[in-house]
Amino acid sequence: MRFAPVARLSLTALVAASLLAPAAAQMPAYTTMAPRAFLKDLSTGAILYAKDADTRMPPASMGKMMTVYVAFQMLKRGEARLDQTVMVRPETWTAWNNKGSTMFLSVNEQVSIDNLLHGIVTLSGNDACVVLAEGLGGTEANYVALMNQAAKKIGLRGSHFANTNGWPDPNEYVTARDLAMIAEATVRDFPDLYRRFYGKPGFTWGKTMGAGADITQGNRNPLLGKVAGADGLKTGHTDEAGYGFTGSASQNGRRLVMVVAGLGSWNDRVSASVDFMNWGFNAWSAVPVLKAGGVAGKVKVAGGAETEVDAVAARDLAVSIPRGFAAERKTALVPVAGLAAPLKKGQKVADLVVTAPGLPPVRLPLVAGAAVEEAGPLLAFWNWLTGLFG
Repeated sequence: MRFAPVARLSLTALVAASLLAPAAAQMPAYTTMAPRAFLKDLSTGAILYAKDADTRMPPASMGKMMTVYVAFQMLKRGEARLDQTVMVRPETWTAWNNKGSTMFLSVNEQVSIDNLLHGIVTLSGNDACVVLAEGLGGTEANYVALMNQAAKKIGLRGSHFANTNGWPDPNEYVTARDLAMIAEATVRDFPDLYRRFYGKPGFTWGKTMGAGADITQGNRNPLLGKVAGADGLKTGHTDEAGYGFTGSASQNGRRLVMVVAGLGSWNDRVSASVDFMNWGFNAWSAVPVLKAGGVAGKVKVAGGAETEVDAVAARDLAVSIPRGFAAERKTALVPVAGLAAPLKKGQKVADLVVTAPGLPPVRLPLVAGAAVEEAGPLLAFWNWLTGLFG
């Protein structure tokens, strides 16, 4: 595939051309009953929908995603083990026994990190969150500090955590956009742990009073069994927050992350979540543009031993386009301004600008396919001379 050189096609011209194209794609229309909503295609990086996505709100149990993220981080670093056990302190049991969602832990029970994570992810156990935090952080307050530290590294801008389980607190808040970022970071940074813990239909832990029968609870994820490829992440509900859900699903190599929040009932959450995710998959298509390592073209390099360098894709590049309009896209190579040697291999040298009628341009980064050293005086003169005479 060859791309138009930017010297002959400016970004302004690209946008103008797209607006004049005969087949005018439009952003697919969608209306959700959710007061706040956000949808992102992780395979392209495109935000497909945003509604009041940056307003602060209580996270409810969706805040537990950050509790899990920190635990995954500690496991990956070797600072914790899945078979490591934590004792349920009597004080913790007294504070959280049957207080909201529960894993039904027992006093002085030794529970592995593995089981506590299942209790948080699948059962939404408030008790499990605090026990995990005490086991990995010493105190819940210490663990919350780690959560806020990780939140900054992920790039959250509108969130702050005050506890590990989303219990109502005036100092705890998130945004729909930030919740989607936590979900994206979890999938990206810990794919194996994500597959191990998220998307389970249910989990068994604890005993009933009297008969001592096993207690099995189902996963509240409204997408499971209703949307193909659904595997995460977390529901939430409090009187102040309403009903919310941060979800993810993968179909044919394409993964979407969604958030709905502030809904009025359990059934509204189910309906809004399923409709939203299905719309994302059905109304949009992820269109491949260039495979990792593929060469988009050559860009000029000033003062280099080589006068040009290949502009290549460091990863698979794709764009989100309304379904049915993939053939209308246009692509142009836009070099970085003032590109000069020395260049390192892998250094950004250009953008691949993709346009489709009626949609804003998308810029995809391209990097140098090889290093370019500075030219010596004689070579620099020769390059100047040959450039002067074509």
